[in-house]
Amino acid sequence: MNSSANRVTDATAAIDWRAELDQHRRWLRTVIAARCGEAQAVDEIFQETAAAAVAQKSPLADATKVAPWLYQIAVRQSLMYRRKQGRKRKLEQAYAERAEPIMESRQPVSPLGWLLADERRSLVRKAMAELNPRDSEMLMLKYTEGWSYREIANRLGMSESAVESRLHRARQKLRQQLARLDVT
Repeated sequence: MNSSANRVTDATAAIDWRAELDQHRRWLRTVIAARCGEAQAVDEIFQETAAAAVAQKSPLADATKVAPWLYQIAVRQSLMYRRKQGRKRKLEQAYAERAEPIMESRQPVSPLGWLLADERRSLVRKAMAELNPRDSEMLMLKYTEGWSYREIANRLGMSESAVESRLHRARQKLRQQLARLDVT
């Protein structure tokens, strides 16, 4: 028992975490963004992911599978962040309901084209939010990061055919959501 724990410690002690985190930073941040839906939270969650990886709270058994292991940590940290934010929103909402509503009239100064583009982006974000988080993150990795099926499969620990079929289904679901929201 002790020798297997030593092997895990020896295998992970040889990993240069700074280099690994730098190598995987971009796609992990994309996964985090897909999971949390808040652009301003990505830095915070990535930092928590890096701290958890270095602290080895859930040890890495196979040093060759750093990417899928980091992916699991990033997903876990994103879920913990969302849970924390949900509690915070409930508390803020309770305080807001007690306070008097403040009415402000702010007219946008932007041209019509900017408004339409902004509305379309908002509807696409809404449609993405209604998808399964796994589908949303795979679409983002494919289209915002420009990854191939092979790259997604290697990083998420899946087969290429599984990635291909999940992306196909995710695109279909996104089209249905966009049609439901009447995005043309």
